[in-house]
Amino acid sequence: MIGSLQVQISDDFGINNKQWGLVNSGALIVATILYPIWGYLYDHYARAKLLSLASFVWGATTWLNALARNFGVFLTTRASTGIDDSSYPGLYTLVADYFGPNLRGKIYGILQLAQPIGYLVGMILALMVAPAIGGWRSVFYITGSLGLVIALLIFFGVREMPRGKAEPEFENMAEMQTFKFSWAEAREIFKKKTMWFIFLQGFAGVFPWNVITYFFFAYLERERGYDANGILFTMAPVILILASGYFVGGAFGDAAFKRTNKGRIIVSSIGVLFGAVFLFLALNTPLDAKNQFFVFMCLTAIFMPLSSANVIATVYDVTAPEVRSTAQATEYFIENAGAAFAPILTGIIADAIDLKTAILLICTVAWGLCFFFYLGAIFTIDRDTKHLREQMAERAKAM
Repeated sequence: MIGSLQVQISDDFGINNKQWGLVNSGALIVATILYPIWGYLYDHYARAKLLSLASFVWGATTWLNALARNFGVFLTTRASTGIDDSSYPGLYTLVADYFGPNLRGKIYGILQLAQPIGYLVGMILALMVAPAIGGWRSVFYITGSLGLVIALLIFFGVREMPRGKAEPEFENMAEMQTFKFSWAEAREIFKKKTMWFIFLQGFAGVFPWNVITYFFFAYLERERGYDANGILFTMAPVILILASGYFVGGAFGDAAFKRTNKGRIIVSSIGVLFGAVFLFLALNTPLDAKNQFFVFMCLTAIFMPLSSANVIATVYDVTAPEVRSTAQATEYFIENAGAAFAPILTGIIADAIDLKTAILLICTVAWGLCFFFYLGAIFTIDRDTKHLREQMAERAKAM
């Protein structure tokens, strides 16, 4: 929702693009620092209860952010909202213990539908509801309250699963051995060449998402001349298409994975390549060609999310169950270590040139790098996947 509220909040505090970028970079930096801590906790303790805590933190910090009355306090409280932003590894590893490797892409695709749908609801709240109920602070109170409610639902309604339960080697076993975190297995994460390519693509791949999330609405309003209704009727269909792309990407990835271990990587590489091409065409569309701009943005939205579910599933295709939260947290840490500075970098370029140049430059360069990193992973994924399957088979025999 924060991206949709850029103009309202910027006008309220009298800040420029650089300061707005600093606001969002602050939350990303806090999240980056805490990824290793969340990953460690998830591999040692009950993930469902920790997810409940993360939801509580989300609600509480959002309330604090709404209370801010000057830019310094707003900057600080906004940074505090990054505490729970690094809590996702436990979510995905818990789900991995409910569903086996051949289903995870589709399941993660369904799960990730929540993100763009939430983004769409946030956009409606920001553009249509906020002006009618007293501004952006009132909307923050609403979403913060929802965080507290969801914390209770998770605490009492989500069941923990044994780590590794859904691996095919343990199918139909009445009892599961408890796999506990070990530093030896954690070190194995960094010995897998596929993970290094995943880390590299993650470092580059989050730049476009942060740039688009935090600046695209201001670009539409300030540089393409859209009003609130124009933004809503343009971006709502785009976001719905984007939402479907998560599931489509996961489903295609699962189907391709059944044929070859390279399948998820191939789908991911197609996504970043064509996402960059269509975004380039969209932003270079003349201002008065709104239908053409809309078509190119819809095409961008189809390809942008294809890699998301597949990257998560690939991490679990090559890492042991008891260190998957650590592996995922490490990936996110590396992603955000660079991408945390994407908003402020975008703001600097936008103030020096314009938002179009900032968005286009960062997104196309980042996705181009991701494409080449995926090509590298194609040559390593077979060996690393085979090693994990052999490891799980040995454990199953020992039970």
